[in-house]
Amino acid sequence: MKIFAIGDVVGTKTVAYLKQTLWKKRSELDIDFVIANGENASDIHGICCADAEELLSAGVDMITLGNHSFGRKDICVMLSDSQSIIRPANYPACVPGSGCSILNICGWKILCINVLGTALMDSMACPFATVDRILAREDGGYDVSILDIHAESTSEKIALGRYFDGRINVIFGTHTHVPTADEQILPAGSGYITDVGMSGPVNGIIGADAQAVIERMRTKIPTHFKVADGPVSVHGALFTLNTDTKRVTDVRRITF
Repeated sequence: MKIFAIGDVVGTKTVAYLKQTLWKKRSELDIDFVIANGENASDIHGICCADAEELLSAGVDMITLGNHSFGRKDICVMLSDSQSIIRPANYPACVPGSGCSILNICGWKILCINVLGTALMDSMACPFATVDRILAREDGGYDVSILDIHAESTSEKIALGRYFDGRINVIFGTHTHVPTADEQILPAGSGYITDVGMSGPVNGIIGADAQAVIERMRTKIPTHFKVADGPVSVHGALFTLNTDTKRVTDVRRITF
């Protein structure tokens, strides 16, 4: 089984680019399942229902979110009604949506989990304990598991990867918008990468207009950020899973 994890999708222009390219890439690489972080898809802050539907029609099977999950309020309806979009599981239980979902793909039940890091980010429930509870609750109900760790701290992501090695098949990080070069197979067989990077404009600063970001850093005056102009590219990681042993046999970064 081949699972493709796509890094933070930034802007509607990138959504349109995925609609042009992703199905072809799925065929070219023989990809079975695509999971993408879409929390910045609606021009940086959040994702609306229309853009979420566009991502799903583009060839994404599961959309995960992050600290901007509720930047666009209309997504609350889709979070409550759809099995193909999840928000971080360690948000308070009262918020709309779920932090995990099981999809049936290629005859396999795939458990997808989304969690927020807590180091250098908003205060949330412990990601370790949150994911532990999900695995215990869903035990026996799935064949393959995937975890998107949306976090600022690389050490926290690595710690979560090591902690769930052998218990979750595919573990990847999002949020920093910069891909890391540490794709690997952990000792107990989980595929891991600290951050799969960003899918968005290549000429900006993590997707935003470079000049606006620079001015804010120089002057400390609040500035409205917009998605950068120019070409876009997609960054992600392709995980190859042996469905007999349930061990990942290959992890490699993909850019197009």
